[in-house]
Amino acid sequence: MMLPTHVLGGMLLAAPLVRVAPELAPIGFVAGFLGGLFPDLDMYVGHRKTLHFPVYYGLFAAIALLAALVAPSAATVAAALFLLGAAVHSVADMYGGGLELRPWEGNSDRAVYNHYHGAWIAPRRLVPYDGAVEDLALSVGLSLPLLLLLDGPLRRVVLGTLLVAAVYTVTRRHLAEMAAKIAPYAPDALSPFLPERYVDDDTKQ
Repeated sequence: MMLPTHVLGGMLLAAPLVRVAPELAPIGFVAGFLGGLFPDLDMYVGHRKTLHFPVYYGLFAAIALLAALVAPSAATVAAALFLLGAAVHSVADMYGGGLELRPWEGNSDRAVYNHYHGAWIAPRRLVPYDGAVEDLALSVGLSLPLLLLLDGPLRRVVLGTLLVAAVYTVTRRHLAEMAAKIAPYAPDALSPFLPERYVDDDTKQ
C-alpha cells in the first residue's frame, strides 16, 4: 500500500483519544502519523525488510499500550501510537502487491519480511498494488473520520496527504517506467543505493 494510506491509518488509530483523553489526542495523531510513516524509511535500504517488523512491532506496541493505559502521559501515548502505527503498516503490506517495480504484473512472491520466521511473506493482493485505485479509495475512506474529528493544522495534514495520494495514483505507472529507464544511467556511486527491483525489472523488459 502507498505511504499516504499507511499514515492515515496510523492517525486513525488515535481517534479514541478524542473521547477518552482529548488533551492527549494531538500527540496521539502525530505519533500515529509518524508510526505509519517510519517503516517506509527503508525504501532504498532493504525495502520492507530493514524497518518492517510485522511481528515485533506488534509485541512492543502491546507493551506500550499497556503502559499508556496504566500511566497515561504524552510520552506513553506517543510511544504506543507510534508502535501501533508501525505495526499496522508492516502487517498491512502483506495485503498489498509484491516487492517489484511493476507490482501490477504480479510476479513477486515478496510482500514483507518476517524476521521472526526469517522468511518473506507472500503478497495477498487484496489491494492490487501501491497506488492502485483501490489503494486511493482506502485512503479516502480512512481520511473521512479524520476530517470530521480534526481541525486546524492536523486537518490540513490529512488534506495534504490525500492530495499526495491522488497525485501518486495518477502517476504511479509512469513513475515505474521512468525509474526503469533512468536506473541504468545512474552513477556508479549511487548503484549501492538503488533497489534491486529497479535493475532486475529493467533487465526483464
